[in-house]
Amino acid sequence: MSDSVENLTEATFDDTVAAPGAPVVVDFWADWCGPCKMIAPILDEIADEQGDSVKITKLNVDENPSIAQRFGVMSIPTILVFRDGEVDKRIVGAKGKAQLLEEIGL
Repeated sequence: MSDSVENLTEATFDDTVAAPGAPVVVDFWADWCGPCKMIAPILDEIADEQGDSVKITKLNVDENPSIAQRFGVMSIPTILVFRDGEVDKRIVGAKGKAQLLEEIGL
């Protein structure tokens, strides 16, 4: 995982997604999820390349189930894009880099 990607927990989630400035991308994932492993290096690349315009984060749904439940995450990978603390976009399933960049809005 890139140093540019932050792992979130129940303790850090709300403060991180509510931070003003760049949009916050939260990748809801789990160790056992194959498609999650497929998009992880893509998100690392985006974090390294676009770090000034977006914050890429990850949230393990097995370790933080209450947050996944709060946002209705029923399948993974699910990516939520937060702007000013509110969900702006929901992306479900593995996507290629170009499609992720487009859907995130970069």
